[in-house]
Amino acid sequence: MPVPAVDLPISVADYLAGEQHSPIRHEYLAGAVRAMAGADEAHNRISLNLAFHLRAATRGQPCAVFISDMKVRIEAEERFYYPDVLLTCEPADPGALFKVSPCLIAEVLSTSTEAIDRGEKLLAYRGLAALRYYLLLAQDRPRVEVYRRTEDGGWRYEVHEQGSLALDCGALALRLSLADLYEDLVW
Repeated sequence: MPVPAVDLPISVADYLAGEQHSPIRHEYLAGAVRAMAGADEAHNRISLNLAFHLRAATRGQPCAVFISDMKVRIEAEERFYYPDVLLTCEPADPGALFKVSPCLIAEVLSTSTEAIDRGEKLLAYRGLAALRYYLLLAQDRPRVEVYRRTEDGGWRYEVHEQGSLALDCGALALRLSLADLYEDLVW
């Protein structure tokens, strides 16, 4: 009689070592790994537009912008995710393989990841003490959903379909227009 396959948990150290050599990116969920889906042109353009404007705003600031290949670690839940765009303004967040103190995380919504981005990742990311903004950017029209941490530690939900977003990550205060975020996209 065949023996059923058992997925054994892998350690964080083994996961991080494996990711450095794997041609496929994987997210880590408390010992289990999940392969990442590829992205289409619209997804890439939106991510790049956001990263470009964040990078321009961070010049001369103690902030760093990363796009799609930098992991974020949620230590309390022992998770590692690859956000589409990540902004950290925390000098004490120097990790070469992952960051732990982002002030902004953005995910571009796609059919294959939207449920995870809205559910699992939203709940996990909100546990990051330094996180001030979680952005969900639509691919089919100019629409940015913003989860913004309030002064009392709660979260406020906003939807922007025109105009601009005001963001404040400590020393960095900026305004991003939806026209800039969706530049070069045609629906």
